[in-house]
Amino acid sequence: MTTQRKRFRNLIGSVLSSGLLLSACATPSQQPVDAEALPAPAAASPLAPPSLAFPGLFQAVALSGLYEPKDWADARPLAEPEAILAEWEAIGAPRDRTRLRGFVEANFELPGEVAADPLDLPEDRTLEEHIDLLWPVLTREATGLVAEDGSLLPLPEPYIVPGGRFREVYYWDAYFTMLGLSGEAEALRADMVENFASEIDAYGFVPNGNRTYYLSRSQPPFLFAMIALLDEDDPASAWAAHLDTLMAEYDFWMEGAEGLAPGNASARAVRLADGAVLNRYWDARDVPRDESYPYDVRTAARTARPSADVYRDLRAAAESGWDFSSRWFGEGSDLASTRTTRILPIDLNALLFGLEEAIAGGCERAGRPGCAARFEAAAAARREAMSAHLWDGASGHFADYDLDAGGPTGRPSAAMLYPLFFGAATQEQADSTADAAMRLLLAPGGMLATPRCTEEQWDAPNGWAPLQWIAAEGLSRYGEDALAEEVAARWVRTVALAFCETGKLVEKYDVMRPRPGGGGEYPTQDGFGWTNGVTAALIEERPALAPLGQVRVLGDAAACAGAVSEAVR
Repeated sequence: MTTQRKRFRNLIGSVLSSGLLLSACATPSQQPVDAEALPAPAAASPLAPPSLAFPGLFQAVALSGLYEPKDWADARPLAEPEAILAEWEAIGAPRDRTRLRGFVEANFELPGEVAADPLDLPEDRTLEEHIDLLWPVLTREATGLVAEDGSLLPLPEPYIVPGGRFREVYYWDAYFTMLGLSGEAEALRADMVENFASEIDAYGFVPNGNRTYYLSRSQPPFLFAMIALLDEDDPASAWAAHLDTLMAEYDFWMEGAEGLAPGNASARAVRLADGAVLNRYWDARDVPRDESYPYDVRTAARTARPSADVYRDLRAAAESGWDFSSRWFGEGSDLASTRTTRILPIDLNALLFGLEEAIAGGCERAGRPGCAARFEAAAAARREAMSAHLWDGASGHFADYDLDAGGPTGRPSAAMLYPLFFGAATQEQADSTADAAMRLLLAPGGMLATPRCTEEQWDAPNGWAPLQWIAAEGLSRYGEDALAEEVAARWVRTVALAFCETGKLVEKYDVMRPRPGGGGEYPTQDGFGWTNGVTAALIEERPALAPLGQVRVLGDAAACAGAVSEAVR
């Protein structure tokens, strides 16, 4: 463990021992309330999210519509919370927009977007050059051992942010971003692994992102896959060097599983009637998300369901990374029907299978046969449970499991390809899943998130970089090379075409009519970490795609269509 990491752990440990993390993750009333009705904030804690650090004031501003919700959650206070709250109360805790705006602008610094100012980039840059030029723009230096930026959590090493409104590192994004790092930027792989290991030391898990308001949930557990990138020729050696970290993360996801009675759940662990244990997404809180406060309040108001249930299910969907998608919907097609905690997701369980196998491999390399045997058995048990409960034989593909219905959700998604990526499928299952993916999800511009068209961003017509990587690599692993190459080629063509026209890479794409994507609760963001990483990696490992990396910014749709066609001829 590095000296910096030890200091980081000791600092955060002193906060945790004071009980302040409990305050940060406590569950207040679900509805916005006046400041007088709330307890005094835990002012000494750097871990309290803004909604608890500034009770009453935070809710009033969030519901006023004055600012984009995440900008408000990311605002940097210019004084201690107690002083700001005292001043607000002294002037009568105003709720009208004019006085609120004046108060906020006097007491907080609102953030700007990543690279909001025009970048000084060569006008004739190629796609590959653009990606290389963006890494320094998206890189943030270590934030020190004491956070001085409001909700931003400190990290001991440099890291890469996605871009746009996303000014912090995101857990699962980081793996796909790392795939494209090369040259001098490749050193950031080890830095980011060190950051996530430091968070596990401090909090017991990797938060969704390094913000105080993300301390009640994680994201898809890709850390073992990131660690494998540190020694691609011998990943078991890298896992052996990080066993304590990997085991601690595993304990977080499996908390409550031991001794759990059949038919019951505890946090992220679920024991089914046959005794099998699988996992779900969860969040420790059941209140509106700080970063999307007014959206969650409006969503909960559209349904007769208890608000706390709606809020927790929305938060659990955010832990999945698929926020939001019809994957999580109940009856009907409205976001308010989201019921993430009643679904066993195929992607999460494939990831945990991969984590179990990684720990087993690391234990074997470290000369710990008992540990290796334990995790090999855990992986085998999970593979068996996945085949029993997450395989939809009637549809011929892996599927999410509905705990209430006792069977598949009947909503296919690109998550069906995760068991192929992590080697949890049989060859027969892989072949059948490949056929289903080609039939249900393959679009002109790549792999759809789901075939269902809604207004949510993780549905048709959108495709996302991580899903293309999982699909292409998973299909190749089982010999479905033709389909894998087609997915990769269609995706890189989509990215190259949009880059040629706009000079940008964005977080998601409409793969039905290849162009930048849309939908969801915020505008499409550019940057963009995981799109850059996946696109660079696909071009690097597939020489036939190299000409697409040389496509330049032209700014004209017809000229760009010709340039992309010429590149793949």
